[in-house]
Amino acid sequence: MSQATKNHNLLKSSFTVSFMTFLSRILGLLRDVVLAHFIGASLFADVFLLAQKIPNFMRRLFAEGAFSQAFVPVLNETLTQHNHQAVKQLVNRVSSLLGTLLIIITLVGVIGSSGLASIFGLGFIENEDKFPLLSVMIKITFPYLMFISLTAFSGGILNTYNQFAIPAITPIFLNISLIVAAVFVAPLLNVPVMALPWAVFIAGVIQLLIQLPFLWKLGILPKPKLLISKAAWKAHWQDKGVHKIVTLLTPALFGVSVVQINLLLDSMIASFLKTGSISWLYYSDRLLEFPLGIFGIAIATVVLPSLSRKYSQKSSQKFSDILDWAIKLVLMIGIPAATAMIFLAEPLMLTLFQRGEFSQMDAHSASLSLIAYSSGLIFFMLIKVLAPGFYARQDTKTPVKIAIKAVVANMLFNLLLFKPLGHVGLALATSLSAALNASLLFIGLKNSGIYQKGHLWIKWFFQVFLATLVLFLALYFINPPLQLWHSGGDLFRIQWLLILVVSGVIVYIGMLWILGVRLKQIMHHE
Repeated sequence: MSQATKNHNLLKSSFTVSFMTFLSRILGLLRDVVLAHFIGASLFADVFLLAQKIPNFMRRLFAEGAFSQAFVPVLNETLTQHNHQAVKQLVNRVSSLLGTLLIIITLVGVIGSSGLASIFGLGFIENEDKFPLLSVMIKITFPYLMFISLTAFSGGILNTYNQFAIPAITPIFLNISLIVAAVFVAPLLNVPVMALPWAVFIAGVIQLLIQLPFLWKLGILPKPKLLISKAAWKAHWQDKGVHKIVTLLTPALFGVSVVQINLLLDSMIASFLKTGSISWLYYSDRLLEFPLGIFGIAIATVVLPSLSRKYSQKSSQKFSDILDWAIKLVLMIGIPAATAMIFLAEPLMLTLFQRGEFSQMDAHSASLSLIAYSSGLIFFMLIKVLAPGFYARQDTKTPVKIAIKAVVANMLFNLLLFKPLGHVGLALATSLSAALNASLLFIGLKNSGIYQKGHLWIKWFFQVFLATLVLFLALYFINPPLQLWHSGGDLFRIQWLLILVVSGVIVYIGMLWILGVRLKQIMHHE
């Protein structure tokens, strides 16, 4: 198979994941519109968003981060060097260990919900309205961690077998569950907001069950055992593949999830700020997740198994080529996306969320943190593709050292910025630490010779920069004055946002084409 054909397959897989993720994100956007209308940026919003953020944080460690980075390379290695039976044995042993561990963690989390509420909602402890509600909600949402981690484990297996679509579309069920709960169930309850944590719990069960038929079809449905005895633990622990995954996983848990740790720390500090701060950060983060989820995570999901295979085949040049392809693609998408989101931050917030309980002041406050987050979008996306450059080679030490530096930097930035800038300072601190993280990952890959810059980078970067500049000018001249966004109704806002988005996409792609950029160039790493 030629390099161009392989790159075409990579691109096709990325588009598949992107399309499925796009559907999920559209529904996620609808979910957030419903939540903004239903709970706005109120006390109830701050409490629920923090309660669901705790298991959601853990989900991202597993689904988009550390577990996949440790598990997929070892599974790929087993698949390349051994037979199907060896893969099944590895899957069964990992599922037994993971399942048993998750049951223990879930029980501890549910029983100790007050303790978790004290840690993550530090600023809520003295508030007799927020703290008890947060504790109860954590009891209900925490088991989501177990279901979604097992879902991510199943998704990792499917991705290894190039089955990208089902894992990519699975998050859709969380969105459906929350929309149904907010619209239909909440009005029936004495405390309407309590419908939402139960929706999270139910979604976790559905997301796991939806994966299983596809694993069964591949003949690799896990058969986990509950490990009760010491002998059972020892037998599973001593498996060569399991031992390698655990060795890789321990530092990777911290390393690849640095962005999520930073976001969680933001929420903890935000609990000391005025009511609404957690909600403003949430809504701006959700909009940032749109391009990050559709493109950054989609590219990373496809790249990791490919990098793992190239490493197993001792193909260092092709390994570097795939990294080069991924970096170019991220910058080509990330630079214009960040530019547009910074420029259109307030129109986006007003159009999508400003109705019901979500006021014009909330939209303005959330737009400021969106600008701060968007300034780091390119770096958030780059982390997603640079970290696999280390993990695919089964090197977890280098990125974890880098991640520690980034977390320390984030905490320092938080402490420096949260008093003068409030919630915006927290968002800006996260972006600055992501910039440090991505820069150090890139320098590490380059200096060690793992990544070698591809052809015509200066010319290509100039083309992207010039196309983005023309995009910015087009948005600047087309965009109506801000007072019209404030006074205009839903129809005006939706109409103008569509005009701006469609115009921006046409102008950017058109300029790239005029400047000589072709899809074939990316596929051939030119």
